[in-house]
Amino acid sequence: MSLWRQLTRGLRALGRRGAVDREISDEVEHFLDQATQEHVRRGLSPADARRAASVEMGSRTAVVEEVREYGWENRIETLACDVRYALRRLWGHPGFTSVSVLMLALGIGASATIFSVVDGVLLKPLPYPQAERLVALRHTAPGLNIPDMNLAVSLFLTYREENRVFQDLGMWSGDSWTVTGLGTPEEVPGLSVTQGFLSTLQAQPALGRGFTREDEDPSHERTVMLSDGYWQSRFGGDRAVLGRRIVLDGHAHEVIGVLAPSFQFMDRKVSLVAPLRFRRAEVRLISFCCQGIARMKPGVTLEQANADVARMLPMAEGKFAVNPGFSSNAFAEARFGPRLRSLKEYLVGDIGSTLWVLMGTVGLVLVIACANVANLMLVRAEGRRPELAVRVALGAPRARIARELLLESVLLGVGGGLAGWGFATAALRVLLALEWVHVPRANEIGMDPRVMLFTVCVSLGASVVFGLIPVFKYARPGGVDDLRGGNRSVTGNRQRQRTRSALVAVQVALALVLLVGSGLMIRTFRALLHVDPGFSDAAHLETVRVAIPGSLVDSPERVARMEEEILHRLAEVGGVERVGAIDSLPLEGGSNDPVYAEDRPSEDGRIPVVRRFKYVAPGYFAAAGSRMIAGRDLTWAEVYRRAPVALVSENLARAFWSEPRMAIGKRIRPTLKDDWREVIGVVADLHDDGIEKAATATAYWPLLSRNFESEQEFGVRSLAYVMRTPRAGTTALRQEIQQAVSKVNASLPVADVKTLGSVYENSLARSSLALMLLVIAGSMALLLGAVGLYAVISYTVSQRTKEIGIRLALGAVPRVVAGQFVRHGLRLAALGAMGGLAAALGLSRLMRSMLYGVSAADPVTYGVALGVLLVAAVLGSYLPARRAARVDPVRALRAE
Repeated sequence: MSLWRQLTRGLRALGRRGAVDREISDEVEHFLDQATQEHVRRGLSPADARRAASVEMGSRTAVVEEVREYGWENRIETLACDVRYALRRLWGHPGFTSVSVLMLALGIGASATIFSVVDGVLLKPLPYPQAERLVALRHTAPGLNIPDMNLAVSLFLTYREENRVFQDLGMWSGDSWTVTGLGTPEEVPGLSVTQGFLSTLQAQPALGRGFTREDEDPSHERTVMLSDGYWQSRFGGDRAVLGRRIVLDGHAHEVIGVLAPSFQFMDRKVSLVAPLRFRRAEVRLISFCCQGIARMKPGVTLEQANADVARMLPMAEGKFAVNPGFSSNAFAEARFGPRLRSLKEYLVGDIGSTLWVLMGTVGLVLVIACANVANLMLVRAEGRRPELAVRVALGAPRARIARELLLESVLLGVGGGLAGWGFATAALRVLLALEWVHVPRANEIGMDPRVMLFTVCVSLGASVVFGLIPVFKYARPGGVDDLRGGNRSVTGNRQRQRTRSALVAVQVALALVLLVGSGLMIRTFRALLHVDPGFSDAAHLETVRVAIPGSLVDSPERVARMEEEILHRLAEVGGVERVGAIDSLPLEGGSNDPVYAEDRPSEDGRIPVVRRFKYVAPGYFAAAGSRMIAGRDLTWAEVYRRAPVALVSENLARAFWSEPRMAIGKRIRPTLKDDWREVIGVVADLHDDGIEKAATATAYWPLLSRNFESEQEFGVRSLAYVMRTPRAGTTALRQEIQQAVSKVNASLPVADVKTLGSVYENSLARSSLALMLLVIAGSMALLLGAVGLYAVISYTVSQRTKEIGIRLALGAVPRVVAGQFVRHGLRLAALGAMGGLAAALGLSRLMRSMLYGVSAADPVTYGVALGVLLVAAVLGSYLPARRAARVDPVRALRAE
């Protein structure tokens, strides 16, 4: 029979079983008639011929069944019958089914939730063609003790002219502009980029053109590109926007293009893209102002790209002049080197290790759930021993019994997977809605087909894992032979007891691992909360950013006076107690530059260690709640007369002069050609790069200075205003802030409105996420472990009911009987705890990068975890043990 005929015949048989059965019966009857006619021709009577033909053919029913078994459709039908039978059995035991599905749903759902995050953040490629060839142009400077730094314009131009490995490269910087002339002035975020930026990403404008080299020239007309969202919201998607001029920071820019709707970059909100403009003749050698990206040529490896960058770095010294105030060999002494990384790795940062650890720990919850369900199925299979023994005696194939047992587990896995998918969908929605949960590439996270495939694989894999254990125990030859001699009143043999006990010990061990992990994260979080960040009561600190463009106010002194007026206006807002201003908020970084001390041996021209620079207005430290260790704050009089003064952080003072008080009266400067500036105050250390990172040594400079970093007149035009008020975070306050700023100048928009508390919470985001998930996983593991222990002790009690009854009838003390079962549970817990301690030590080592202020082998955490596990083990064992102590001896004996 041809393959096509077999297929069509099988499909017809599945769809019309009654008609096919009649056809098979007619065919068998026709064969019998032909055999009868053959015997008649040989001389037999019709009755004898019919009888002889029937004897030759054998059982008519057996022949019909044999014919039916021919073809693939019979196996499908048999499997469908087995599935229906398994469903009826599960439906008939709703308690077992619901508990099993619930435990699997928790494990599978938690795993799917974390996998969706891992997939979106770590596994999915960036949304660009051949994204694996994109790299971030990063550098290192061992001479400055800087392990990672960005890109200087001099290096970018050198790479653009001399490289052998890059197909395209570009430079970019996050930026924002004050947009006027389109209604209410607003601060709009975006990017400043070079000509090769979009081509490096292979992102083409949906409308208009991209930037050219001419757009980078400051003498060329100013141009800008719009994002699709900004184009739609502000211009209604009008294609006539091309050629239109919009005013950014007081300067007219011609709109030359609109980006595609799919354009996105580095999790940044992009509404406008403008060209980075610079004159090559004015570019200095050491000015690491921007970020760089490049697309490697096909076949080029990251190692080859790093080697080519190392080759080009010395060329920059011959192409560009060293910065004023630096010695001629400053570049060489900094020992700049390449540190290229894939763009995705740079975007994701160090959260990858955290997510993989979380994935592993949540996977342990699934293993515990599988062990629990396997134990329940062992108990259930134990109750089916008489049925299975009878079926074997009647000739049922062991493979058929194994298939039925495995089908039940697969159906439980499918049910757990469906429920787990719903749990994961809800959990992910809640997780992403939490304000303090911030992960890179959050827009890529979702319950997509990849997560669905993962969930299906995990569900089926888990069902096979926990389903094979009862299959091996009760469907193997030796196992069935054991069943034949079984008796309900006899306790399961030692091997079955060992299997169930081993599963419980595994659950206890894994629960201890997760308890230790969650305990370490709790202690880490507590340690982080006790870190002095360099400010106080962040929840009552409202912050806004106001930028004053040069087109609005040209003189640095007039800018400073306008900034002071804004401070006074904000201080008049109801409920505002104090106001200060700083160029970059705490925990949001800042610029890095060298600091020279007058009494330190650095006059030979060598670049000293780079420090964090921040520019502050008088009153900022009081408003932010930063402790003044020694000395005093700035005054506005000092700002306006450009007094050569500065403040430093405590750790910078200790690095130079050992004691904070010794810093007062000392003098520092940022370059060798700048004026010396007297240190008038020492401020508490600021954890500017993250609460878990070491405090950054910081120099605080006035908003207005003379002869600063080789500029005759230096001023800061963009400030973050910090207001201490109990109304922080309210909508009404933010409206009043905008009104106060508008009284100074109606063209000044208020941007980046938030509380410093939200910034503080963002800095704890990674630890908060790990803490929450590990605590949930640890709690689930503890609960499942206690349930598993309870189930095993309960089953042991039920199997030994007759023995318990006899012992109680003979005068045994109920308390002693109960204690025996409690001790049995504690022995299982102790056995699991020993394995769990070793595994926990291994996990804690993997968590080292996530810990702060606590050792990976912290004895307090291990002791508390063991104590919690002991309490859970006692409760899980005591409840069924108490039931054993209350057994009525008469009823127990009659039951047998």
